[in-house]
Amino acid sequence: MSISQAISAHVPYLRRFSRALTGNREGGDAYVLATLETIVADPSCVAADRDLRVTLYKLFLKVWTSTPINAHTDHSGFSPDEAGARRNLDAISLRPRIAFLLKGLEGFDLGEIARTLEVAESKASALIDAASSEIAGQLATDVLIIEDEPLIAFDLRSLVEELGHRVVAVARTRKEAVAAIEGTQPGLILADIQLADGSSGLAAVNEILGALSVPVIFVTAYPERFLTGEPPEPAFLVAKPFSVESLKAVISQALFFDRRSRRKTVKSAGLNA
Repeated sequence: MSISQAISAHVPYLRRFSRALTGNREGGDAYVLATLETIVADPSCVAADRDLRVTLYKLFLKVWTSTPINAHTDHSGFSPDEAGARRNLDAISLRPRIAFLLKGLEGFDLGEIARTLEVAESKASALIDAASSEIAGQLATDVLIIEDEPLIAFDLRSLVEELGHRVVAVARTRKEAVAAIEGTQPGLILADIQLADGSSGLAAVNEILGALSVPVIFVTAYPERFLTGEPPEPAFLVAKPFSVESLKAVISQALFFDRRSRRKTVKSAGLNA
């Protein structure tokens, strides 16, 4: 396998990590692109390393900490939602958040985290512990679960409630999902891609987002299918079968960027259509 093929295999997951870290699809993808451009400019920065994944994530973090995001996107400034995300991030310790994401979302072991962050394993462990303490201090929110498999829905409910949140509804179809927000405003949505009636979880969420601004986490057995660079793409993805730590990490990240849902006033939301 060539070095380019080896790197390509990691790119969908690096994009997932980047989006979770930045809370923004365009910005996250821009940093991954900048990382790949760095490799093209100097292939030696990864070619000789045995642990390509660690090297790739380490290089990404160096690019992320040294390159202004607006140098790689068309945004002239942050939108109101992005500005709020940055304020929320200011309250979260950065390195513990990165360590927690590497462990919970990307499945790095302690040694890999230490090498990625260039710290001792004891320090990496302390960073993860610090992240867990900060995450425990998150404000509780109401959660809508869109999932047609009863056992998976039960696991999701149990985990969400264990984290201190409240499940306001479990929907099995697009119609049920849209109806569920008529009487409540969830602060987070967990959604499957394929629903019981053959409808799409993406379509259900897109309809909901026409009326409600709320962070969404998609749960799918094939995350790479939704990280192709073609719109629409979700910002937060968890692969099935999901691990408790992975889902906790993504829930925490989603809430970091938008802790409160907001009802939109657009008349053309179409929820009653």
